[in-house]
Amino acid sequence: MPPDLTPMPEVRRLRRRREFTYVRDGVTERRKTLVVQARARPGEAPGEHVGEGYTATKKVGGAVERNRAKRRLREASRRLLAQYGLPGWDYVFIAREATLDTGWARLLDDMESALISLART
Repeated sequence: MPPDLTPMPEVRRLRRRREFTYVRDGVTERRKTLVVQARARPGEAPGEHVGEGYTATKKVGGAVERNRAKRRLREASRRLLAQYGLPGWDYVFIAREATLDTGWARLLDDMESALISLART
């Protein structure tokens, strides 16, 4: 079977609070290790890019633990978002307490299943 030749969409970071709060009102998928929120951007042609943002609350731990949790989410997203993310949509990945202690394979599985579920909605 020939490889899929469809181009992967560009992934851009969400940086402003209003971008995060806009995505919050979209659809949400919860897993043991993370929460993924997604919402389509209005008035934009599909295929433009995929937006990504990361956050961790103080429930995760101190600054060191929150930063480590976000780094784990960023790396997992780097591997999966271009493949499973929908162009024209923004995604926010929220770390949970289990994000730090769970094995890498489980984190990837949780993120993949959440992104697949979001793509169906």
